[in-house]
Amino acid sequence: MKIRICILFMLGMLAGCTETLTVDNTPIESIELNRYLGDWYEIARFDHRFERGMEQTRANYSMQEDGTIAVLNSGIKDGKPKTAKGKAKLTDTPALLRVSFFGPFYGDYRVLLLDSAYQWSLVGSGSDDYLWILSRTPQISAEVKAKILNEAKRRHYNTDNLIWVKQ
Repeated sequence: MKIRICILFMLGMLAGCTETLTVDNTPIESIELNRYLGDWYEIARFDHRFERGMEQTRANYSMQEDGTIAVLNSGIKDGKPKTAKGKAKLTDTPALLRVSFFGPFYGDYRVLLLDSAYQWSLVGSGSDDYLWILSRTPQISAEVKAKILNEAKRRHYNTDNLIWVKQ
């Protein structure tokens, strides 16, 4: 009897932990990975603990011999340089990578919108908690900003929650 109660309790807990996705985080249909590699400036992001207070944030993606992608994130926090090294793996879905900074734990990196010249992109994750605007340059034009924000809104992201990163 105790085992049944424990099982029912655990199932109830698991059911309570399911989260309904409120955004369309479907990645774009295709991406030329070699064109996407390189340096990106973080223009805006949703707030999250591992980048809280960071400024002048950048990411560099480079192909490794084993077929994974080296990820190097850098920025300034409290006047001091900070870096985080990770890696990304390709998936069967184009424009969907699995990225890890913490050992065996991977999260989705979903390219949601990409400039045809690979000069800026909108990136989401497997949930609606993360969103980034990236650019090859430290600033984007008002026209590009509007285009990206319109797409994010179309996908039901709350763009009022974006933090505009000081570059």
